[in-house]
Amino acid sequence: MTAHYDARETREQAAREADLFSRLPEVLRAATAAPAYAERLRGIDPAAVTSRAALAGLPVLRKSELPALHKASAPFGGFVAAPAGSFARLFTSPGPIFEPEGRQADPWRGARALFAAGFRPDDIVLNTFSYHLTPGGFIFDASARALGCAVIPAGPGNTEQQFELIEAYRPVGYSGTPDFLKILLDAAASSGRDVSSIKRALVSGAAFPPSLQAELQARGIDAYQAFGTADLGLIAFETEAREGMVVNEDLILEIVKPGTGDPVASGDVGEIVVTSLDPHHPWIRLALGDLTAALPGPSKCGRTNMRIKGWMGRADQTTKVKGMFIRPEQIAEIGKRHSELGRLRLVVTRHGESDAMTLKAETAIVNDALREEVVASLRAVTKLGGSVDLVGVGLLPNDGKVIADER
Repeated sequence: MTAHYDARETREQAAREADLFSRLPEVLRAATAAPAYAERLRGIDPAAVTSRAALAGLPVLRKSELPALHKASAPFGGFVAAPAGSFARLFTSPGPIFEPEGRQADPWRGARALFAAGFRPDDIVLNTFSYHLTPGGFIFDASARALGCAVIPAGPGNTEQQFELIEAYRPVGYSGTPDFLKILLDAAASSGRDVSSIKRALVSGAAFPPSLQAELQARGIDAYQAFGTADLGLIAFETEAREGMVVNEDLILEIVKPGTGDPVASGDVGEIVVTSLDPHHPWIRLALGDLTAALPGPSKCGRTNMRIKGWMGRADQTTKVKGMFIRPEQIAEIGKRHSELGRLRLVVTRHGESDAMTLKAETAIVNDALREEVVASLRAVTKLGGSVDLVGVGLLPNDGKVIADER
């Protein structure tokens, strides 16, 4: 049994980067055939975008913007040049956001995530993600079939009927949320049904705390996590090394300061931004609103792509102070005005019966002159008064939080 899905997973990182950025210009040219991308990328020469530094100069497209954009220009907000009828399936997610499924093999890039979780050709997989309107069920269905597995399209719920299918087909694998897997196992135990054929699982879509991981392991199931979205499919996945998640092939993943498109320092927590290399439905710097941090070095499993810690919270920390919205990009703007400042965090509290805010800023220079300058910038940018607390470098938590609402 081979240890890796293909040789691409173990190539030198420099070779992978060279491959990705040699293909990116053609993807950018394809993207500009769509009117929304043509507008966003106006004045940009695709041939010049051949490095991470050059990519970081392109505008970020926030996933939170998509519902309004899709509503204004249905179905895909002007970000897809191909007609809707050229795709295999057409979905919607809450927002609404409309997602097409390509006609190519493994359109959601999930086969290698299943392989890393121990799934192999001819395995039978119970897929309990929803098949109704949203793409979740089809993401894992298409991925398993691309790997050569047979799929039971169960969807969530109907545990009694699922027990019949499990006892008849004896699936070895499960895909779905970790919560529903526990529901199935508990219900089977209480009703005397045999689900012992399930030995491995790829779970996503919900928290998978260590306590639940240990419980599933004790019940004979080796479960791995995957991180994905309805727009991009599988973005990163856990391997037998159990050290973070390995980023999928054919994606360029950046970690940026929340509210900006600027890359964070190595190891810092920031917002996930993804560029996909699918010329039929490209995503160019799609900011997901999810936080993570990169892990140093390659995985012990032998896969050499970038590793991330997994999901670490939401980047959209917008809050309202004295009736006015304060956004992470405003805090980033303050940082740009003062090169002496490092990590920033706006702490919002209540003082008496009024909102109060304090900007904590890391700096190697702590003096009253700088403090007063930053106080003035805080007022100019947010239109609200607040205090500034200058602290030493490294004293603020590295958790990606830019605005901490403690009211």
